[in-house]
Amino acid sequence: MRQWILLRGLTREAAHWGAFAADFEHALPHDRVLALDLPGNGQLHRQRSPASVPGMVQACREALAVRGIAPPYHLLAMSLGAMVAIEWSRVGGQEVAGCVLINTSVRPFSPLHHRLRPRNYAALLQLALRAQPAEAIEETVLRLTSNRVAEHGSVVQDWAAVRAQRPVSTANALRQLWAAARYRAPAAAPLERMLLLASRSDGLVRGECSAAIANAWQRPVVSHPFAGHDLPLDDPLWVVEQVRRWVAEGATES
Repeated sequence: MRQWILLRGLTREAAHWGAFAADFEHALPHDRVLALDLPGNGQLHRQRSPASVPGMVQACREALAVRGIAPPYHLLAMSLGAMVAIEWSRVGGQEVAGCVLINTSVRPFSPLHHRLRPRNYAALLQLALRAQPAEAIEETVLRLTSNRVAEHGSVVQDWAAVRAQRPVSTANALRQLWAAARYRAPAAAPLERMLLLASRSDGLVRGECSAAIANAWQRPVVSHPFAGHDLPLDDPLWVVEQVRRWVAEGATES
């Protein structure tokens, strides 16, 4: 039985996994799954976000220790959460047994304009600095992160309700952005068991960023043909199937 820890990205929380979390649990019925919030997000939105990825890792480790959830862990993480997973794998020793990294990008493998497409700079700054109604903010987030906007009819209302209940402060959003911008991944793979999943049509982060990590670390990468940055939203069953196959391959190898 594996203990899976799910980590979301910049200013997002456990609720933003949506239907994916249930699909994931159903596909791996003998495993345990926990969606963990980073400090400053979700149930922890009143806490101060660490301004570094290592600080986020430490917070996650402490949160699991308080809950009595012992390692080893399998991490499934996207975007900023995937940076946390990388660092956790580097410093955690035997705590992390495997990682699935979704649509992430890190120094030194990709330049800034690949890690965050310049056409999105203005919209992201407005999200961080300009007061707007929750629904307007979430409409922008959906437009930036999904390539199937028309098919996600109720998600904006769901996300707006989450934002109203557990708002992320501007200061915490900027700390998270600063942490992501500064983080530098190790030159060599921090873990043997790793899988990278990338959206070829990601409008926020170039899909080549995941390929660059995979190439540097000599780890497998699988690309989705049409999904946006929020790959678990745009095609949750595809993500679940890739992870299920990867888990099965690992069981065969061992």
